[in-house]
Amino acid sequence: METKRLGNSDLQITPVGIGAWAIGGADWAFGWSSQDDRESIRAIHSALDCGINWIDTAAVYGLGHSEEVVARALRDYSGAKPYVFTKCERAWDSNRQIVKCLKRDSIRSECEASLLRLGVDQIDLYQIHWPEPIEDIEEGWGTLVDLQREGKVRWIGLSNFSATQMEVVRKLGAITSLQPPYSLIRREVEAETLPYVQNLGIGVIAYSPMGSGMLTGAMTRERVENFPEDDWRKRSVHFQEPLLSRNLQIAARVAQVANRLGVNPGAVAIAWVLHNPAVTGAIVGIRSSEQVKELASGFGLRLTQADYEFLAAE
Repeated sequence: METKRLGNSDLQITPVGIGAWAIGGADWAFGWSSQDDRESIRAIHSALDCGINWIDTAAVYGLGHSEEVVARALRDYSGAKPYVFTKCERAWDSNRQIVKCLKRDSIRSECEASLLRLGVDQIDLYQIHWPEPIEDIEEGWGTLVDLQREGKVRWIGLSNFSATQMEVVRKLGAITSLQPPYSLIRREVEAETLPYVQNLGIGVIAYSPMGSGMLTGAMTRERVENFPEDDWRKRSVHFQEPLLSRNLQIAARVAQVANRLGVNPGAVAIAWVLHNPAVTGAIVGIRSSEQVKELASGFGLRLTQADYEFLAAE
């Protein structure tokens, strides 16, 4: 696959990266239901065999479990090792309750814990997961700047920050990348955020380009109604009315284009996100090697302007 430079860094990333949210398992507040670690490792290996060269995780995914699974997968992989990206700010207490914290001591502890779980000496991209608490974003970003200076992390970025919030923190240190939600069902960042980062040369790695499974061609109203209780999507507004009907209509348009092109609908959804010149790469969540195989043929798909506009039509 072709690569593209991520923001101000020396990281040359493939258009698609491995998303490790779901492999954190079900035993936390935002799990995707049960997940077999062995299948997760096979999925990661399959994706790396396809040429993908980066993986994005977070400490909070499975409360440390996703990072541990990533480490196991990379330890057992004989090919070229990918870049590893992770995140801080979402910590947890002894009762496994998630805590939002951007205090300096907390972030430093989180960084050390992530380094240990991942089995690396340096994190390639370290990101603040959410701008919460909002009053501490400068302290949090300043801590990442210090960690970069000390060599604990190579590059630093943000996730879920608005243009206004990025403007507040960037005076403390350069922002390499932003990780926002972006897909055909979530386009809020188009109005202000994407133009802002594009103007400043900040890289963008979009998460949930397939709308958390909505745009994969496998989603139906019946499936949504029967999500298990430990699947976070059961409580998501994007899988409930009034958005559900609208999103299923968008999914039907994606499937229409996919059928004509002879590719998986998920590949079309990913290609639509990558069509935006502000986007450097898209994070694709994988749970099985079969999912990788279904999407792989479309990883290099490029949409025509006509297809892009047809999909984007309201």
